Amino acid sequence: MIHPGTAASEPLYLRLMDRLYLAAIWLAGAAIVAMSLIIPWGVFTRYVLGAGSQWPEPIAILFMMVFTFIGTAAAYRAGGHIAVTMVVERLPAALQRAAAHLVDALMAVACLFVAFYGARLVMETMNQSISELPWLPVGVTYAAIPIGAAITLLFIIERIVFGEQSQRAIVRYEEQPEAR
Repeated sequence: MIHPGTAASEPLYLRLMDRLYLAAIWLAGAAIVAMSLIIPWGVFTRYVLGAGSQWPEPIAILFMMVFTFIGTAAAYRAGGHIAVTMVVERLPAALQRAAAHLVDALMAVACLFVAFYGARLVMETMNQSISELPWLPVGVTYAAIPIGAAITLLFIIERIVFGEQSQRAIVRYEEQPEAR
């Protein structure tokens, strides 16, 4: 468990990752709220007004991409991702550490792959438009993929260099004792 001192005494990288984590949480949260408002509007216009709007579905998909890929990065840092540890927990301590290093390395490789090919996808589709929203390039809808992978990679680097960060006060704010 990380026991941070004062904010100024912590390494700059950890402080930056705290800010990036908060930004990712707020962005993912705003995306799910916006999506939750847009989808009912699309249903209302289609079934109540009898003339469906064309924009709610592509915009909701854009917000779902943001929620999924940016939110996943934050979930990784918070230790909220799915992990099957049944076999690893039965290994000797040295093999558990080796498995953890292997997982970090494989996660980094996966993030590099997704960031690289996701960025290529964004660039290759930037000149295409969505038929319902001709002003919105297709590449913009895919931008959350490489951005989320890059953020996750930064959190993996943080984990490799500074250790598990899921117990930081900023991540576990709901578990902190109230100031009296």
